[in-house]
Amino acid sequence: MTYDFKTLPNRLDQHSEKWRLTENNPELLQLWVADMDFQPFPEMRQAIVDYGQRQIFGYNYASESLFESIMDWEKDQHGYCFDRQALVLVEGVVPALSIAVQAFTAEGDAVMINTPVYPPFARTIRLNHRRLISQPLSVVNDQFTLDFQALEQKIVEEGVKLYIFCNPHNPGGRVWSHQELLELGAICQKHGVILVSDEIHQDLTLFGHEHHSFNTVSPNHKEFSVILSSATKTFNIAGTKNSFAIIENPQLRKAFTKRQLANNQHEIPSLGLITTEVAYRHGKPWLTALKPVLEENILLVQEELSKKTNIKVLKPQGTYLIWLDFSAYELSHQELAEKLLEEAQLHLNDGLTFGKEGEKHFRLNAATPQFVIKEACRRLVEVFGCLIN
Repeated sequence: MTYDFKTLPNRLDQHSEKWRLTENNPELLQLWVADMDFQPFPEMRQAIVDYGQRQIFGYNYASESLFESIMDWEKDQHGYCFDRQALVLVEGVVPALSIAVQAFTAEGDAVMINTPVYPPFARTIRLNHRRLISQPLSVVNDQFTLDFQALEQKIVEEGVKLYIFCNPHNPGGRVWSHQELLELGAICQKHGVILVSDEIHQDLTLFGHEHHSFNTVSPNHKEFSVILSSATKTFNIAGTKNSFAIIENPQLRKAFTKRQLANNQHEIPSLGLITTEVAYRHGKPWLTALKPVLEENILLVQEELSKKTNIKVLKPQGTYLIWLDFSAYELSHQELAEKLLEEAQLHLNDGLTFGKEGEKHFRLNAATPQFVIKEACRRLVEVFGCLIN
């Protein structure tokens, strides 16, 4: 099967959040929000067409074949085997974060994250009136790393109850190693910290890197962990809304599902049930073909910007997101943002939304046809290459 990764779909008539600003400015390239500008594979399109031909669009329940498809995928792709009862469907990973925070902590409790990180982590903690504890990541050899000594010290000093972890990391694209996850788990277990692992980018590892789900590293981890993932990011179906939690500890699962029901978050959109199963049953060939396209785009950005600008490119080990560092330029964060949007006509994610460590950083989405990436690089070189001393 040959898939089309070269054509840019017209999304301007679809109320696309990603392309919204381009409706009023046709020159503006959208390389920000994390969805892809690639066509879905045929089986996915057909499943949605078939759904549209139904006569009744009422309530649906999740079929056992859907649960089996998720379990088969986790086993085959990530070596993770678990009992059916451990699997809980949730409308999305972000709603699941809110459920976990509410289920496992009380108002005023300390919840830890590593910054910079996906903005809803901090937002969820703050809006639920928990204490946000930020432990910054360090950059070593052009990759984000964890400072375990500082992390453990802060857990003890702040009395951290819950730790929301991102694996693979967004925005840095770091695929955490087996040893790192083992060490992290030992710290959490030692101090009675529940760990919620957001693994929504688990299938998008690149350049030979391997994802390790937190619970596959040690059997002990399943006693204090909640694993969150979804087919939506991998297969570009975020708008259909479905994700899942794997909670092997019965007490944690009971608390989670009780809070989920109290929030009336137990119902999954019918379309999400359908697209998730189709993704896991038929999507592997498409994903296999996609990854080299993402790798080529990432390498193109790295080569062009490293040679022709002072923009530092953090090459991701996974995800299609690239963390760009503009710190070498003697410009404020606001001045950089204005140059990107007004002069380069590029819409990237603002780094400050990921935490204060994101100052003078921006996130670029490379999941788009390569001619778009080439044009984006040309614009970045044109605007920022001329500022090289």
